[in-house]
Amino acid sequence: MLRSAIGIILYIICAPIIGGLLAGLDRKLTARMQGRIGPPLLQPFYDVSKLINKEILLINNMQYLFAWCFIIFVVFTGALFFGGTNLLLVFFVLTTAAMFLVLEAATTNSPYSVMGANREMIQMLSYEPMVLLTAVGFYLATQIAFGDGTFTISKIVSESQIPNIVYLPGVFIGFLYILTIKLRKSPFDISMSHHAHQEMVKGITTELSGGMLAIIEISHWYENVFLLGVISLFIVCSKWWSIPLAIVVVAAAFFLEILIDNTSARVKWDKMFKSAWAITMIFGAVNIFILQLI
Repeated sequence: MLRSAIGIILYIICAPIIGGLLAGLDRKLTARMQGRIGPPLLQPFYDVSKLINKEILLINNMQYLFAWCFIIFVVFTGALFFGGTNLLLVFFVLTTAAMFLVLEAATTNSPYSVMGANREMIQMLSYEPMVLLTAVGFYLATQIAFGDGTFTISKIVSESQIPNIVYLPGVFIGFLYILTIKLRKSPFDISMSHHAHQEMVKGITTELSGGMLAIIEISHWYENVFLLGVISLFIVCSKWWSIPLAIVVVAAAFFLEILIDNTSARVKWDKMFKSAWAITMIFGAVNIFILQLI
């Protein structure tokens, strides 16, 4: 109980700081890859503070409600995860949070915002199967490892003698692939993009301004820290050396996503959908099938 409470408190306090620093590092590395100096590391914090001080212009009050619901459920998702609760429940709450973001955009009459909401739904249909297989994979891996399958994150970490990636290499590859969608990186940034090549302005957040846009940005900081935490779950076990190893793997995964983002052109929704499902079936489902046979 005490460890869970500490994990939840640390996530709520530290995640926006870490997420903002990661966003700044993302911009810095992107600039270096493009031969530019780039903005300061703390630029995301400057941007958010400027947005908070600006006037909020809303089309309707439902935008306000759904934007707040989005950040609440995102924070709740991370709190459940770092509190060591049920992994399946964590992913269900994450999906609920994404639905609130879709509803926020769908309540407007803006064609760009509504189109972004439709594309966000397509993205969810693309990555959700792999997310579900990830939870199932951890259950089967723990069943093989210590004879009692569990979705409880604290047990997965404390009772595993070796990193679960040993049992779940295919699931790890599949989750790393859909992570590009969740982090909104090219080639899968079809609903909202920070790049100039997006034809829908800002897509799903087009009609948000001021403090509401800042809320969405902070929500993504929380979400990104949670997603990288899932990557670390593949590595962290009861051994002390798994923690520094997990940090290295998470850093490598984050750098890989930035590299992909800067070397890939955005694809159409059908290619994203087909490729995500293909990777899910080839790597995720096959890995699960093999675990069933063991």
